[in-house]
Amino acid sequence: MRTTLSMVAVMTAAAALVVPGAASATPATTVTWVECPADVAAPGLECGTLRVPLDYRRPDGREIEVMISRLASKNPEKRRGVLLTNPGGPNPGLTFPADLRRAGLPQSVQDAYDVIGVDPRGLGHSTPTTCDLTEEQQFAGSVPPYAVTPADVRKRADEVRQVARQCAAASTADLVPHNTTANIARDLDRVRAALGERKASFLGYSYGTYLGSVYTTLFPRTTDRVVIDSNLGAGGWDVEGGRMYGRGVEDTFPDFAKWAAARPEFGLGGTPEQVRAKYFDIAARLDATPSVDGVTGPLFRMLTFGGLYSTADVAFTKLAETWQALDTGVPLPPAETPDLSGLENLISGRLSVVCGDSRWPRSVATYEHNVAVDRVRHPMFGAAAANIYPCAFWPDPVEQPVRISDRGPRNVLMVQNERDPATPLAGALSTRRAFGDRAAMLTVDQGGHGAYVFGANTCANNKVTEYLLGGQRPHDLTCAAEAPTTTTATGLPPIG
Repeated sequence: MRTTLSMVAVMTAAAALVVPGAASATPATTVTWVECPADVAAPGLECGTLRVPLDYRRPDGREIEVMISRLASKNPEKRRGVLLTNPGGPNPGLTFPADLRRAGLPQSVQDAYDVIGVDPRGLGHSTPTTCDLTEEQQFAGSVPPYAVTPADVRKRADEVRQVARQCAAASTADLVPHNTTANIARDLDRVRAALGERKASFLGYSYGTYLGSVYTTLFPRTTDRVVIDSNLGAGGWDVEGGRMYGRGVEDTFPDFAKWAAARPEFGLGGTPEQVRAKYFDIAARLDATPSVDGVTGPLFRMLTFGGLYSTADVAFTKLAETWQALDTGVPLPPAETPDLSGLENLISGRLSVVCGDSRWPRSVATYEHNVAVDRVRHPMFGAAAANIYPCAFWPDPVEQPVRISDRGPRNVLMVQNERDPATPLAGALSTRRAFGDRAAMLTVDQGGHGAYVFGANTCANNKVTEYLLGGQRPHDLTCAAEAPTTTTATGLPPIG
C-alpha cells in the first residue's frame, strides 16, 4: 500500500489590487551567493538568497527569504539576459535549470541566458510554511480523490476542513495569507532587480503559466520574452480550474486507448472503445473490492490520470502494466521509491498559494452538485476534479486576484498541447482571450503535459527557441503531429 500511495504523492506530487510601487521601479535588492543545498547541487549551478517583503503593502515591514539558483551562460558574447523559470506545481524550482538542461534545453538558449530557478515563498529552501500534515494527509495530495457517492464528498469535506484548521493553527500561519501568486510574481521582479537586469524573460509550465501571466500583467515594462507552456485558464487554479482535470482526462485518454488497443499483449481491449470500457470495468470492481495492493477505485483513477501526463511509450507501458495487474488480480509491477522528505512542505506550500489566490465556494452542497454534474459530463475523472478542496474552509484572500490583462507589449508566447490531462486546451483558450493582442498561441497536435523541451515536436521546439533567441514571435499557429518517439520526457517531475 505504501508503494501505491507513494506513486500518488509523486503525481499529485488576477481587477488587480495595485500595490504601491509594485508595477514601477523595483527597489534594489542584494543576492547573497551561498553554497547550494545538498539536494539541489548540480554541475554549474549556483545558489543565492535575497530578502523580500512578506507583505508588499508594507514594503518596509517584515521580510522573508527567497532562494534562487543560477545556471550561468558560459558565452558572454551571446548572452542577452536572464531567463526566470518555474516548473509548475506550485513546486520548488531550484533544480529546474539543471532539469531543463538534462531534458534538452538547446545549448543556444543556455548560451543566451543565465537560467534562473526560484523556490517560491513558502516552498523548499525559501522561508517555508507548514500545516503540520500527518502522513495520511500528505499522501492525500492536492488533487481530490474520485467521489464514488455523494457521501464521499461529505467525508472528504470533514477531512479537508481539518487540514484547513491545521494550516490556520500552525507555527507559520502568519505567513500563509501572503503566499500568493501575486506576491510570488513580485518576488520575481525583486530577483530581476537583484541580478542587475533591466528586464527578465520567463519560461513557465503548468501552474507556472499562471505565475508568468500574473508576472507580466503586474510588470509589463520589466518582462522581456515570456513563454508559458501547458496553460491554466485565466483564473489560475481556482474552483473552475480544478474542475478542468475532468475535461483534460477525457481529451487525453483516447491517445492511450488507441495505443493500448494496438498492443494485445496487455489484454485491455482490441479497440479504443474496448479499452475505455475496460477502464470503467476495473474502476467498478475496485470500488467494490480493493486490489491485492490495496488499490481502490478512486486510487486507480488517480493512477490513470497521472499516467496520461506523457504519451511516450515508456509511460504508456507503465500505465498498461498497472492496468493489467489490477485487471488480473496480481501484484503491481515494482515502482521506484520516491524521495518524500519534502512532501509535507510541498503540499502545505501548494495549498497556501492555491487557496490564497481566490475565494472558493464555502458550501459543501456546491461541491456535491459539481461532482454530480461532472460525473456525467466527464465520467472518467470528473467526480475527482470537482471534489472539495481545503480551500473551501480557507480565510478570505488578503487581496483580489490579478486579472490577466491585454495592456502591455506583445511579448507572450503560449505553447499548448491539444490534449493535456491537467491543463486542457479549453482553459488555455481563456488565457489567450484574456491577453488579447499581447499573446500568440502555438498549439501542438499531441497529447501529454508539457510541449517545449519536454515534448517531441520539432516545430514547437524550434518556434519557441527562435522566439527566445531572436524575438521572432509567430502568429497563432498549429504544429502538426509528428511520429512518437521513445525519448519523449515523462511530463511528471520536474514539471508539476
